[in-house]
Amino acid sequence: MSDPTMESLRNRLRAFVAERDWDQFHAPKSLAMSITIEAAELAEHFQWLRTGAPEELAPGQTAKVGEEMADVLLYLIRLADKLDIDLLAAADRKLDLNAIKYPVEKARGRSTKYDQL
Repeated sequence: MSDPTMESLRNRLRAFVAERDWDQFHAPKSLAMSITIEAAELAEHFQWLRTGAPEELAPGQTAKVGEEMADVLLYLIRLADKLDIDLLAAADRKLDLNAIKYPVEKARGRSTKYDQL
C-alpha cells in the first residue's frame, strides 16, 4: 500500500479481522486493554534509556519501535471503528480543546499541566 489513509487502514483491518473470524474477540474493552498492552511494549524499548533519543537506540531497534507503534495505531483504529468514532475528527477536536487549555502565552516552554498554568 503506497499511501494509506485512515479509511483504507480501517478497511484493510476490517478485512484482516473478518478473514480470521476475530470480530468475536474485539469487544471495545478487549481492544482498549490491547492498546494498553501494546503501549507498554512500546515503552519497554525506552525503559532504561536516558532520554530515548534515536542515537540511544540499538541498531535495528527503531524498526521494532515502529512495529510497536503500528500495533498501538491498529488497535486504536479498530476500537474507533467498533465505537463508530471518526478518529481524525476526534483528534482534530482534541487539538482545538488543548489550544484552549494551553494558550501559547501561558504554556510556551512549560510542561505545567493546564490547571496549574
